[in-house]
Amino acid sequence: MTVTRAEAAFRRLVLLCLTPLIVGCNSSFSPHYYWQAASGQFELWRLARPVGQVGADPATPQTLRERLALAVEIRDWASREMALPDNGSYRRYADLGRPYVVWNVFAADPLSVQPAQSCFPIAGCVSYRGFFSEADARAYAEARRADGLDVHVGGVPAYSTLGWFDDPLLNTFMHYPEIELVRLIVHELSHQIVYVRDDTEFNESFASAVEEEGVRRWLMRPGKDALRAGFERNQRIRADFAALVLKYRDALDAVYRSSSSDAAKRQEKARLIAALGDEYAAMRERDWGGFRGYDRWFAQDINNATLASIGLYSAAKPAFTRLIDASPDLPAVWTTLRELAALPRDERRARLDLPPAKEPIR
Repeated sequence: MTVTRAEAAFRRLVLLCLTPLIVGCNSSFSPHYYWQAASGQFELWRLARPVGQVGADPATPQTLRERLALAVEIRDWASREMALPDNGSYRRYADLGRPYVVWNVFAADPLSVQPAQSCFPIAGCVSYRGFFSEADARAYAEARRADGLDVHVGGVPAYSTLGWFDDPLLNTFMHYPEIELVRLIVHELSHQIVYVRDDTEFNESFASAVEEEGVRRWLMRPGKDALRAGFERNQRIRADFAALVLKYRDALDAVYRSSSSDAAKRQEKARLIAALGDEYAAMRERDWGGFRGYDRWFAQDINNATLASIGLYSAAKPAFTRLIDASPDLPAVWTTLRELAALPRDERRARLDLPPAKEPIR
């Protein structure tokens, strides 16, 4: 019997709905949580239309047609030139009518920079919990805050279903500048190359390194000189920002693991977070020519969960960058990474010249 793509997607969705019942539902997740996850994914599947169909629709604005054409060009190039999966992902488009597809909630103990884990039957444990509804995300965040945890809520323009579904292009990121669109598509496709259960830092740092390599290769194409100059400047700023945040995250980690009293740790936490803001303001004027692109990030409540959300994408990225730089043969790099993914966590980190993973304090 021939199974259509729609039927295959529906069967996967049914499996997603039934998985908690088959393998045993984690007691920390309510039925509502699983329902919103399944119905949210169904909404994406229902709204997505082939890019060609959207482009041929007279109601589609010309600007969107042009952005979709660029996205498909990037998507095809990523498979052809970077050996990223060539499948149905990013060949359909959905307008969700909202600014983000999901909202992720990060939580951490007030005296630890290690993020709290949410564990799922298929994906394993991840360092956040995602919601398709902003109201649900903020309600969950408030509940965690009431438990005494540091909390951070971040809107997410895209996510990967790791090849379970054909991930669509979304209105949440189609307005992105060309370079940022390359970043996003390459980042999300790279999650289909390798995914390690229970290791968010590995997964996100790997994808972040691949996205940067993708942009560099994209900008080697003819006619990209002006974009290349802007990218190099922005890369320096992004690297400065990540290094600054990781510097203070590590300083806080040392404080929390010290023998000081909890009261002393809280006092030093407040001092270091204030110092982070001061150093950012000085760096912005001294090194960035007044560039204020991170002002919004610093205007929010900075806490352990906020810092952890940056560390997951940045802390291990240099290790993956070194691996990619060492070989121009990306398929060989992907093979090496799959081999690393099969190793125990500490052995995997040692092979990448990373220190052993730190366990939560409490």
